[in-house]
Amino acid sequence: MDPVIIPILVAAIIVVFLVAATVRIVPQARRYNIERFGRYHRTLQPGLNFVMPVADRINTKLDVREQVYSSEPKPVITEDNLVVNIDTVLYYQITDPRAAAYEVASYLQAIDQLTVTTLRNVIGSMDLEGTLTSREEINNRLRAVLDDATGKWGIRVNRVEIKAIDPPHTIKEAMEKQMRAERDKRAAILHAEGERQAKVLTAEGTKQKDILEAQGAQQAMILRADGEAKAVERVFQAVHRNNADPKILAYKYLETLPHLAKSDNNTFWVIPGELTEAVRTVTSAFGDQSRMGLPEPAPSEAATATATGSDDTSDAGGTPEIEAASPLTLDADEAAKQAAAAVVEAKAEAEAARAPQVPGRGRTSGD
Repeated sequence: MDPVIIPILVAAIIVVFLVAATVRIVPQARRYNIERFGRYHRTLQPGLNFVMPVADRINTKLDVREQVYSSEPKPVITEDNLVVNIDTVLYYQITDPRAAAYEVASYLQAIDQLTVTTLRNVIGSMDLEGTLTSREEINNRLRAVLDDATGKWGIRVNRVEIKAIDPPHTIKEAMEKQMRAERDKRAAILHAEGERQAKVLTAEGTKQKDILEAQGAQQAMILRADGEAKAVERVFQAVHRNNADPKILAYKYLETLPHLAKSDNNTFWVIPGELTEAVRTVTSAFGDQSRMGLPEPAPSEAATATATGSDDTSDAGGTPEIEAASPLTLDADEAAKQAAAAVVEAKAEAEAARAPQVPGRGRTSGD
């Protein structure tokens, strides 16, 4: 082997070693702290960097991205002397690599212990109910204390979140019972509100139904009354247009009287004073029956008439008449019988008046 080649090879190896020791490539989002002869010299930024071989060395390599640190559950005593286990999640970022490497020995352990002590101070001034419902307040107070304490360490605390609050098992059971009771209470209230609303709606529906039925009945009565009024008016016009004989009207009046006493609820019947006028009209229509030889009315008919102080019991034709006096209050059955008898006799008299005169018979009342 040529003796000249050996020194060349040694020199080449030394040059390669020196070049490798001089060049440092730092990845993105990384920071390298460089010490020269054991003293902090500078921090290498991402990219290609050159250092002095042998004199410079890399002390720490730090990641400046935002980091997440989840602590283990820590027991904390509340104001009402209940022990709860709380674990937190910490979001932090290294802003000063030199301070993070030289100001504190282990920044993660320091942050963890500072979080525990701050939690105990904050939770110790709250009861269990306040602890469970004041997570946002606890997070803000923790962040303020940690950010202030870790600022000199070159670390910025972005967020602190309480991941879980674990009360004792007995407290959990009591809380579940309370929650169940609250839900039962809300369910009962909602059920009662539903029933009340249903009853209100039912009552409103019934009210509207009654109103509509009453309005319908009212309209029906109005229409019925209008119909009856028109019928009466038409009958009245027909009577006046045809110039009906008062004798026929009196006869129809007497024919209607028996129907007034047919109701089952009638215990007595008042005979109107116009009855005497109607009877007088009918009898005057057949006043010539005595001249035609018709028989006298039955004594029972004359007995039913009420005398008003006059001794005369018949008119010129011999037919008994009922004087117009004050209305007589009779039994319903008796009044109906009398009215029916009067109608029957009036019909008989009318038929006798229409019958032809038998020759040779004289007048019963004149002879």
